[in-house]
Amino acid sequence: MIQQKPTFEAIAPSFGHSFTYQKFDEHRLNKNNIWHYHPELELVYVNGGAGKRQIGSHVSYYTDGDLILIGSNIPHCGFTDALTGNTSETVVQMKVDFLGNDFFNIPEMKKIGALFQSASGGIAFHGKTKKKIGEKMEVLEYQTDFQRLLSILNILNELGQSQEFKLLNAQGFSITSDVKDNDRINVIFNHVKNHFREELPLEAMADMVSMTVPSFCRYFKKITNKTFTQFVNEYRLVHASKLLAERPLSITEVCFESGFNNFSHFNKSFKAFTGQTPSAYRNQLKTVLQ
Repeated sequence: MIQQKPTFEAIAPSFGHSFTYQKFDEHRLNKNNIWHYHPELELVYVNGGAGKRQIGSHVSYYTDGDLILIGSNIPHCGFTDALTGNTSETVVQMKVDFLGNDFFNIPEMKKIGALFQSASGGIAFHGKTKKKIGEKMEVLEYQTDFQRLLSILNILNELGQSQEFKLLNAQGFSITSDVKDNDRINVIFNHVKNHFREELPLEAMADMVSMTVPSFCRYFKKITNKTFTQFVNEYRLVHASKLLAERPLSITEVCFESGFNNFSHFNKSFKAFTGQTPSAYRNQLKTVLQ
């Protein structure tokens, strides 16, 4: 069985910079599509389009773009691909102490400090906040380094005051500072990402990370606050949502393409997960996207 090595992404700001700024579009695609983690916080704005967000043990489908803040060392996957249909993607990455150890402890930075703590499980912003901050992030492209730094502080401060957000791992996602833990969970996540259409027996998963089945089940639940079966099921359902939105497949084809081998079980699970049947979900999405 081939294991995909989890990626610890080393992010080095270019010389003379305290943060990293990148802009991707149709000519320069963001190809970082495997699960990876890094100590830097990451702020991502996807301008338009629809796709998967995979952060920690949270997997969901977004429409009409996305604005996400991901905390330090939370494993996550790329948010865009050739089918996402977005105009561009702007990514800013910075260490928690990128302006010095105590900078965010001063009174004026209280909101940003609290925001960084909330981001430990990932935050998605919506509504006016997504649009307004998205526009500010796109303007970074035309600014000098110093203007960019001031803009990033301004953006973080506004996000810290916004009420238009959702915590993505609200029930908790706890990876200790132990790199071995992070590597282990990434091996599991990457394997699910590549093989979710197949059977994923607990014995094989436990064996992959050198654990017994009971200790693997306890470990996975402790870190993700979900059972392994629940995580895989959600992953398959979000993939089904993506196919319903992006591909002209029949609902039966979507069912089998997403790793389900029983149509009525798929229908029932999809409705429990989204509140709608697959066909109602597809029809509603058509109206939203139009």
